[in-house]
Amino acid sequence: MAASSPLPAAQDLPTLRAKLQGLLRFLRQALSIANAHTVDFYTESVWAQLVDLPPETVLEVLRATATAGDRTSEARPPAEAEGGAGITGFSKIFCETSQKLVSVEAFALATKYYSIQNLGICTPFEQLLVALRGNKEEKTGDNVKPDEFMNLKKSHEVQAMSELISSIADYCGIKQVIDLGSGKGYLSSYLSLKYGLKVYGIDSSSTNTHGAQERNRKLKKHWKVYHTRSNLDVNDLALKMAKEKKMQDQVKNKADIEGVCNNSPANQEMMSTSDFLPDFSSSVISNIRKQMENLHVHSHREENLCFENASSLIDFLPINAIEPTSSSQILKRKMPEANRERRKTTSKSNESNIYSPLTSFITADSELHDIIKDLEDCLMVGLHTCGDLAPNTLRIFTSNSEIKGVCSVGCCYHLLSEEFENPHKECTQEKWGFPMCHYLKEERWSCGRNARMSACLALERVAVGQGLPTESLFYRAVLQDIIKDCYGITKCDRYVGKIYSKSSSFLDYVRKSLKKLGLDESKLPEKMIMDYYEKYKPRMNELEAFNMLKVVLAPCIETLILLDRLCYLKEQEDTAWSALVKLFDPVKSPRCYAVIALKQQQ
Repeated sequence: MAASSPLPAAQDLPTLRAKLQGLLRFLRQALSIANAHTVDFYTESVWAQLVDLPPETVLEVLRATATAGDRTSEARPPAEAEGGAGITGFSKIFCETSQKLVSVEAFALATKYYSIQNLGICTPFEQLLVALRGNKEEKTGDNVKPDEFMNLKKSHEVQAMSELISSIADYCGIKQVIDLGSGKGYLSSYLSLKYGLKVYGIDSSSTNTHGAQERNRKLKKHWKVYHTRSNLDVNDLALKMAKEKKMQDQVKNKADIEGVCNNSPANQEMMSTSDFLPDFSSSVISNIRKQMENLHVHSHREENLCFENASSLIDFLPINAIEPTSSSQILKRKMPEANRERRKTTSKSNESNIYSPLTSFITADSELHDIIKDLEDCLMVGLHTCGDLAPNTLRIFTSNSEIKGVCSVGCCYHLLSEEFENPHKECTQEKWGFPMCHYLKEERWSCGRNARMSACLALERVAVGQGLPTESLFYRAVLQDIIKDCYGITKCDRYVGKIYSKSSSFLDYVRKSLKKLGLDESKLPEKMIMDYYEKYKPRMNELEAFNMLKVVLAPCIETLILLDRLCYLKEQEDTAWSALVKLFDPVKSPRCYAVIALKQQQ
């Protein structure tokens, strides 16, 4: 590695497997809650089947749990809390005979105990950054505000992840980055523009790739405008200096003419800068000259690429990437030949620091050399890579010698393929999204699609008052009972979609939904529809309480998925270091954990 600083200690594979074992003991009983679909909540009497408590009691305890924050001293399973004799108290959470939930307090403590933060399997973000940087100074650059060209969520994600990726790249002595599932190219563009990395953004959608190219072009333009607004633009400076020189020449000519008529030393001494530059105060002129001197100094620091001024950005971009304007044309005319040659040289030298969007569908067996012709030692990254792309990113990392490090933040767990979800279904697929590690494969563990969907729920957002859309879920569950009773359909393979937000009432919602599903809504009179509504309205709190159970359980399922990926990396012989890192604020970005690994270097 380019740096010799020791990285933070991370838990070893046996320790992680022991934590997995305890988590599986709990999830074997709790997954039935996560796998129950709210659409079938009333048609299949889900509450009566799985919970032996009043909904009011469940809501009271879980609301207090969700807003209590991290209290790791309390986050212990019942058996540990009573004597520390191992995790043996799950019978106090679920009834041994009926398997129903009987203690919501114990359930809440167990879910907190098996959260990522409480298990102690996370490496602190700041601690990792300090270790990666060693004694090197932090790259700061301008106080760039990407939220001016990204939404707040994306800006938060891109800033944090790019800072980490840049630090890993410096640590490993790497300049090339491959961004899988690059989408609109925000991360790729930022890594290229701010940190001077050569980034290949690969996305399966040609529409995304084309959009990323266009967005990157506009981003460069915006970046230029940003720095123009933050500092005096180099073009503007050149114009002002040109104007100053022109006025000086005019005054000189005037002085020469007047000198013929009146060449007395006294008259010459009376002439000052203020006489021929009435538009500029001495302080302005001094500031312009100072900034021009700074620009000249900074122009020889392209390798830093921190964009300390507008000149850095312009030098960074190839000449043909800068849209011509009248000012830039004037600058080109006024620029000394030596500076023009420097610009050309700088432009050529920095053409390696670019973002190249590519279109390709990536699998675990994708051959990178066929996609990237100048593949070299690089990092592979992915910001919210969807479904199987996250585990495939890790597999590509382990199977390609050029990839020296990986930083992957996954999402859309419900789209993961599961090897043991349908054991009796014949399938030729060899590499699955879950599980990845040997231990879970030996256990033939399966979560189920609904449980993986539950893993995407955001407990932290609920805790700060961004509650679940209970009414829309209630509407959908009652609609399902109507469809079952009135149309004889128990399973519907079509989705209703976002009709709730377009509906003025429950009646309106039902009629629009039936129409979308291709069912004759005219056969149902208004009174019949409203009777269903009145029947289930008193039980809406059951649905709300059940969804809260799913929300509180969600972090445990996400922990399982992320532990699986981390254990897989630790099973690889050439993995020198690997860890989970909490990169983002979970309220802003619920999928906030990165799986990071570095290979042993020759």
